[in-house]
Amino acid sequence: SNKPEDLCWMIEMVQEEVDLPISIDNNRSVMLKEAIPICKKPPLVNSTTADEKKMDELLPIIAEHNASVIGLAMDESGSPKDADKRVENAGKIFAKILDYGMSPEQLFLDPIVMPLKFMQEQAKEILAGAAQFRLFSDPPCHIVCGLSNISNGTSQKKLINRVFATMLIANGLDAVILDVTDEELLNTILTAELIMNKSIYADSYIDAFRR
Repeated sequence: SNKPEDLCWMIEMVQEEVDLPISIDNNRSVMLKEAIPICKKPPLVNSTTADEKKMDELLPIIAEHNASVIGLAMDESGSPKDADKRVENAGKIFAKILDYGMSPEQLFLDPIVMPLKFMQEQAKEILAGAAQFRLFSDPPCHIVCGLSNISNGTSQKKLINRVFATMLIANGLDAVILDVTDEELLNTILTAELIMNKSIYADSYIDAFRR
């Protein structure tokens, strides 16, 4: 729907059931001006690109309400072709959120995952770009992606998703849009985070497998 009241209704319905921050998958300022203020907790807005006009339209609204934002490492010219262009676009978004008084922790940079079947050479560029995003600041911004894009059109979707998730985690990924019903994928991510020392081997890790 293109009506702000419909989006607000949906947010209110979700908030009645869960006590978690909302992710708003909408990048139109007219919608966000109405939707963000009714969120009980600062939401995550999906998304902006490195396009100057788009950033200047959305980021003031997001910053005003202490929300977070996904920044797609692409600009008005389209999807990036290599790691350098991804870093360039991500750097523009990073600089702009600082201009609006936001912190690095409020930014989730997306390196733009492309289908392996059609753009096999892009996988290593995605990993190289993501690794450099973490160098922008300390503490760093977050890195997020739509994981299933990598396996689009393949016959081994789950295997490719699991392997690529592990490689992304090794290159800084700390948030992901994924299929939460894929238990093998979730277990792979938990184990990868353990190996990367992002979590402590403790009861919480063991309990994940008991469930």
